[in-house]
Amino acid sequence: MRGLTGNSAVITGAGSGLGRSLAKALASEGWKVGIVDIDNSGAAETAAIVERAGGSAETFHADVSEPGGVKAYADHYWETWGGVDLLINNAGVACAGSVGEIPLEDWDWVIGVNFLGMLYGCHEFVPRMKARGGGHIINVASLGGLVSLMHMAPYNTTKMAVVSLSETLAMELSDQNIGITVACPSFFKTGLLDEMRCTEDWERDFARITFDNARMSSDEVARRIIAAAKKNRLYATPQFSVKMLWSLKRLSPETNSRIFGFLNRRGVLVPLMTALARRGLVQ
Repeated sequence: MRGLTGNSAVITGAGSGLGRSLAKALASEGWKVGIVDIDNSGAAETAAIVERAGGSAETFHADVSEPGGVKAYADHYWETWGGVDLLINNAGVACAGSVGEIPLEDWDWVIGVNFLGMLYGCHEFVPRMKARGGGHIINVASLGGLVSLMHMAPYNTTKMAVVSLSETLAMELSDQNIGITVACPSFFKTGLLDEMRCTEDWERDFARITFDNARMSSDEVARRIIAAAKKNRLYATPQFSVKMLWSLKRLSPETNSRIFGFLNRRGVLVPLMTALARRGLVQ
């Protein structure tokens, strides 16, 4: 396996948020960036940012939840550029609510973008990278892929699937000169809330408070993810809170679940998390 090398990258969901920050981070090192997004205006804005940062950019309109759309952007960049060194499966969406109350169509929406979009990307790029002799893939998961968050079942489920997919790929591709990194950031200000679907108003309010008071910027999260990929690390955990919560869960999964369950039964979990979020401590 290898770390992050080359100078051509394709990033999904690059029209805003973390995807834009990842594009900017690579552009500052002179990379050529393929900006894939369903939002044409956002993609164009990111392209301009990439050019100003010292890189070059080319946009492509695609819905990552459609396998045909993923194949189309893969075909385009591989044929136009003659190869791609780095794929960043970043596109993601979120919905909040309790199981049984979240509409099934919202489950389909989250699964289609968060998991199937990444699976389709890997399905198209892995064989091409094998034939070319190497490459690197960054799959953007979340803290929710390591530690389950209440009222976020579709998001948690898909992000845990992304972690499992990445772990499997890392083993399968260990003899193919293809590196795999799964990024698991916590809360930071990004565009995820713009299309977030919620069953109750307090869920959106909590998310907004958490994102608005996060101490780490999207640009810094992006830099840390890229740094982890350069070192060929499987897990990129940019924030201290991710490392701490994941360590506590691994130390005693049953105890971890019981503590959060106890706080929820007492009716203090949501107020406690909200108070911590206002102080920038949930990130």
